[in-house]
Amino acid sequence: MIEAVLHGAILALGLILPLGAQNVFVFNQGALQPKLMKALPVVVTAGICDTILIVAAVSGVSLLILTFSWLETILFAVGILFLIFIGISLWRSTPSMTTEEGERFSAKKQIMFAASVSLLNPHAILDTIGVIGSNALSYSGEARVAFTLTTIIISWCWFFGLAMAGRILGKMDTGGKFIGLLNKVSAFVVWGVAVYMAIRLLGKFF
Repeated sequence: MIEAVLHGAILALGLILPLGAQNVFVFNQGALQPKLMKALPVVVTAGICDTILIVAAVSGVSLLILTFSWLETILFAVGILFLIFIGISLWRSTPSMTTEEGERFSAKKQIMFAASVSLLNPHAILDTIGVIGSNALSYSGEARVAFTLTTIIISWCWFFGLAMAGRILGKMDTGGKFIGLLNKVSAFVVWGVAVYMAIRLLGKFF
């Protein structure tokens, strides 16, 4: 049981630590929102999406994606379009800490964007299937449950920590200059992921 918990924790951290569209968006919203509570929609959505992917990977349901090449192609195409849209929105977002509430990312917009970068990112989905799903096969019964719960808990804690770190930065950057720069960097990271996915998609045909 302890081995499964340690294995799940190390594996989850290894997958979630690298800079990606999901992490960037959660941190960005933590920094932009006037209060940490206002960034909860993005945190909860990212956590729920990761939970769904992990449970699907462990149960083997997500393997269906790999059996239908056309479904994987559609997933890549839609994911690329969403990431481009998210990048544009981040680039245009107002960095000023005195911005009126209506100009900030609304709860609905946070949920939509967080869900898209989580569920429409084929690279992340394939990592979850290939890494967490395959490693879960080493355990059964209570050990597998412990392994699964550990990876989920690590994921949720990480997103809360990212949003909190972003909020601390937001409080320090009262003029909004650094947040403005963060928005631009975030947009480039998201577009970079979109380009990488586009290259992967084209590689399937050429």
